[in-house]
Amino acid sequence: MRASLLLLSAALLIMAPNADAQSPDPHLERALRVLATTPLIDGHNDLPWQIRQNAAAPLDVHAYGVERREDGHTDIPRLREGRLGAQFWSVYVPGSAIEEGAARFQLEQIDIALEIFRTWPEHFELALTAEDVMRIFHSGKIASMLGMEGGHAIENSLGALRAFYDLGVRYLGLTHNADIDWADAHGGDHPHGGLTPFGREVVREMNRLGMLVDLSHASDAVMSQALDVSEAPVIFSHSSVRALRDHTRNVPDSILRRLPDNGGVIMITFVPSFLTDAPEATLDDVVAHIEHARDVAGIDHVGIGADYDGITTVPVGLEDVSTYPALFAELSRRGWSESDLRKLAGENVLRVMRDAEGVSRRLRAERPPSTATIEELDGAR
Repeated sequence: MRASLLLLSAALLIMAPNADAQSPDPHLERALRVLATTPLIDGHNDLPWQIRQNAAAPLDVHAYGVERREDGHTDIPRLREGRLGAQFWSVYVPGSAIEEGAARFQLEQIDIALEIFRTWPEHFELALTAEDVMRIFHSGKIASMLGMEGGHAIENSLGALRAFYDLGVRYLGLTHNADIDWADAHGGDHPHGGLTPFGREVVREMNRLGMLVDLSHASDAVMSQALDVSEAPVIFSHSSVRALRDHTRNVPDSILRRLPDNGGVIMITFVPSFLTDAPEATLDDVVAHIEHARDVAGIDHVGIGADYDGITTVPVGLEDVSTYPALFAELSRRGWSESDLRKLAGENVLRVMRDAEGVSRRLRAERPPSTATIEELDGAR
């Protein structure tokens, strides 16, 4: 807590260095106060993918460097300026990796993320639980979690799913952009009508492990069926709302209305094409999606999942990871209470994590790891 308060004090001194300076913006003051004492948890950042794709030195964390970058959306100075408290780092694996071995590709992505944490331990620390997030945040570091994006990476193996959990993965997006053997993607052909029996077993085993079920990129049927099956709250790690932008990657109101019963959270993304069909998206568009999700699902079920470094264009006013305080200041200007800003920033996601951990403790006491196979549950393929 002391480290967080020191950061807030320094920020306010910078804004008002002498008595003759213009009075600081009270809404920005409120935003900084919230982010100094409540961890801002972002649901999705693709920095590990940018490192893998670095043309000069692919996969090389040290060559890429995050001490300071002239390009991209993410580096340490801008993370600090943006007051990020915790990050789910996406360890993305493309569907094309199935041909070369998606699980191996996934291990390489996890290794990239872990090497970031090992290289800059004064800034990043792996977090495995909600308690870890708070401890790391209060130490002045960025609590760092791993999020897998696409169930194809487990290669239809619940054993592989458990192994990834043991490496630190704390959410799995059931699909990416293409249908997989046991689940339909948002933009695919939907051959399964949602989740297959094995897909439902994946969700149940994730519940037992304590791995969050991420429904971003899933078809509407998968969203609905996962909500039927899951005993723990789900997340949408980086999605927006379909009522404001009719895109299959966005979440319809019918699903948003189910989040209170499930306890889950939609983490609103900054992807311009998911926010508006206009040529340019702005901070105001992000606010509109956040407020719609709040109005339909409730303030306890909204968070932030920007997708920085996974997108090529960004909303005006939210150009990189340094700009989160501007978003929270704007919400304050629109009448958001400090309590509601704290829920959006991180309290909602922390509750989801704690609830999932509680479900896991109960289920681990009730049943052993599942040994089901896709051949057994879905038949010959």
